[in-house]
Formats: sequence, structure tokens, C-alpha cells
Amino acid sequence: MAVETIKKRSTVRKHAPQYKVLLHNDDFNSMEHVVETLTQTIPDLSQPQAVSIMMEAHTNGLALVITCAMEHAEFYCETLRGHGLTSTIEPDE
Repeated sequence: MAVETIKKRSTVRKHAPQYKVLLHNDDFNSMEHVVETLTQTIPDLSQPQAVSIMMEAHTNGLALVITCAMEHAEFYCETLRGHGLTSTIEPDE
């Protein structure tokens, strides 16, 4: 009688690297413009969250907007820049 051996394939799912979208303080845009741009650009970002991000950037010079996949991070960063805001992305360690 033949014995069949079933080999299981080990599949390890690697998560895509995450990137941080950062908002830098500037002396050009009004606080209202920053909040409006954030809420229009980032899905599901509430106005109170946008105000908090804007205030953090205003106070500390830099604020974390969102952490997401690289493609989304690049899109959000470019969209924020397109509205006159200073934004960068960096890998999430």
C-alpha cells in the first residue's frame, strides 16, 4: 500500500511597508486652509482630528497626518503639496 505524503506549503504573508505622511508648519497658509485641506485630502479624517494635526504642526513644527502604504502616502503628500502645504513622507520604523 502506497503512502501519500502531503507537503504543506508555508506561506508567510509579509505586510507592505508603511509610510508616515508628515505636515510641516509654514507661515503662509491660514489655519482654516490647512484644516480644510486635511479633511478634503485624507479619508475619514474628522475636523477635530485635522485641527489637532494642524495645531501640532503649528506648535512643534511637524505633525503626523497618517501612516499608510507607500502609494497612498505619496498621493496624500502630493495632494497636500498641491494645495500649498509643506508635506513629506518617511518610512514608518
